[in-house]
Amino acid sequence: MARRFRGEFHQKVDTKGRVSIPATFRRVVEKADPDWSEGKRPNLIIVYGLSSQSSLDCYTVEAIDDIDDRIDEMQPGSSERKMLERIYHGHSLEAQIDEDGRIVLPAKLRDKIALDAEAFFIASGDHFEIWKPDTYEAVEIAKADAWMEQQPEGFDPRMLLPQRRKEA
Repeated sequence: MARRFRGEFHQKVDTKGRVSIPATFRRVVEKADPDWSEGKRPNLIIVYGLSSQSSLDCYTVEAIDDIDDRIDEMQPGSSERKMLERIYHGHSLEAQIDEDGRIVLPAKLRDKIALDAEAFFIASGDHFEIWKPDTYEAVEIAKADAWMEQQPEGFDPRMLLPQRRKEA
């Protein structure tokens, strides 16, 4: 997998739904698009998911291919596979980053997350999320604060990481 997404950014959204992808995010998208080369437009996949989803999840071609491969390994006809197919295949769309570093968010997606003049981008490892800034603050920051309050004094988040296996 290419480099991971890192950071958070506030970006303006124009009346046509165009929003600039942060430059560091664009570099990751480019590296993870096997069809991209200098002068071409890099592709990404926007997953808008089910009605309860409050953000847009943006995956590189490489990351969505990994998800697709893993869905293909699931039991055909199972309810779990059907649900993942709905989310990642049916409730998603392909997008291209234009020569100015922007994507166009269709009105349907902007309306879904009540996005207007500003978008909040936050990295999430193999993908990044686009939020309405107020929603992110009300929902995600509140969750993170509540979780941190449950942790013991002096808590170090690295304690949650699995131990590396020692090589023989």
